[in-house]
Amino acid sequence: MKISDEIVLSARNLARRKGRTALTLIGVVIGTCMVVLMISLGIAQTQANDEMLQSWGDLTQVQIYGYGTLVDANGKTIHLDDAAIENIKKLDHVVAATAYAEAYNLNGTISAGKNGRYQTQLYNVVGIDPAALEPMGFALQSGKWLPEGGGSSKATKIPILVGANAGYGFEDTRKSETSSKRYRWQGMTDAKGDPLPPFVDIDKDKMTLTLSYGEGSSQKSQTWELEIVGVLQQDYAKGYFTDSGFVMRVADLKMLEGIYNKMARITTNEQNYQQVYVKVDDLKNVPDVEEAIHELGYSNTYSMSQQREEMNKQTMRSQMIFGGVAAVSLLVAAINIINTMTMAIYERTREIGVMKVLGCELNNIRTMFLLESSCIGFMGGVLGVAFSLLASLVLNNISTILGVLGQDGGIDLSGMMGGGMYMGAGSTTISVIPPWLVLGALVFATVVGFVAGIVPANKAVKISALEAIRHD
Repeated sequence: MKISDEIVLSARNLARRKGRTALTLIGVVIGTCMVVLMISLGIAQTQANDEMLQSWGDLTQVQIYGYGTLVDANGKTIHLDDAAIENIKKLDHVVAATAYAEAYNLNGTISAGKNGRYQTQLYNVVGIDPAALEPMGFALQSGKWLPEGGGSSKATKIPILVGANAGYGFEDTRKSETSSKRYRWQGMTDAKGDPLPPFVDIDKDKMTLTLSYGEGSSQKSQTWELEIVGVLQQDYAKGYFTDSGFVMRVADLKMLEGIYNKMARITTNEQNYQQVYVKVDDLKNVPDVEEAIHELGYSNTYSMSQQREEMNKQTMRSQMIFGGVAAVSLLVAAINIINTMTMAIYERTREIGVMKVLGCELNNIRTMFLLESSCIGFMGGVLGVAFSLLASLVLNNISTILGVLGQDGGIDLSGMMGGGMYMGAGSTTISVIPPWLVLGALVFATVVGFVAGIVPANKAVKISALEAIRHD
């Protein structure tokens, strides 16, 4: 018997018992739909978690902290310095590594305007390796990146990048400390309600950086002209300075620290950077890179992948619970298929006997019944996927639907898989069904039908031809 004949015969047998076939299909449809929906909810929650963490910081970034005394596995003192950064850059999957140096220990100002009227403190200054800026994901609103090099004590000009709103960080030193006119911030308006521009125009006004130590006649100071080479695109996940700060080369910031320490007669043996950021090529490689950094002796690290892993574990636990319920539905569906096929064998005993007497091979009989059970699984899978896609569409547009119906549309189901405790704002996408899930559901439902049909098919093969013919 040809396979095409077996398929046609199986289809006819299913069509003869429409009611029983339909009831069996319903079980497979419900089970498949529930499995797809439960998995889709977990996928959506994972994506929502990643989006939220991305807003907090780069998921493919590892932070290394250099506070205190650092020792390796052998108890030897190590330093988080330029040499360490070069070693970290050589690790597999590392795209870039740079110190994040801050000027919090420097006494000085950045000035602009006539006679340095407008000033801001140096706490908004960050030192970063120019080569790491673009690989780290920073973007320019205008201008160009910082040039390589820097660090010369003879330099009179220092190139910098500024945030688009850096001009709002300046104070008018001619106004009293208690005067509201001394400060100007973004969104501030005049009496007419018109927005006030910043004191300093970063595109036009010249800026100078001055380090100073002491007071009166004993005061020491040194000044550099700041050359704005580019304006950073705002990205708070990268840092506040992308909006209102200043970025210079690490080498230039170290040069300023050296000059200031000399002014203030500060002797320091500090060799560690307080923070080093490492960019990894892919999210999946972050744990491996972090482990490699630990092996170098730098155990004080942090990455968003740690938080992501914990959140996904919680989501997975919830998904397993709901998935277990869905699996039970498919198990019940499989039992129904077994029952349906067993009853079909009982009703078709004489037919099976006739087929054997006419010389039909046992494998043909077995294949026929397996095709019938597999067909039930496949059709149930198709309908189950279709209903799950419809349900997913409804869930993702529940607020809109309720709004059309005149109901309160402010329903948030984004945390239904256990991730809601982390969500600052509910995600509008509740269910995500990728193509691979559709294909996987169809294959799985078909396999369930096939497996459920094995026992009845083997039973059909074992029926005696003579007894089958005599069967009423």
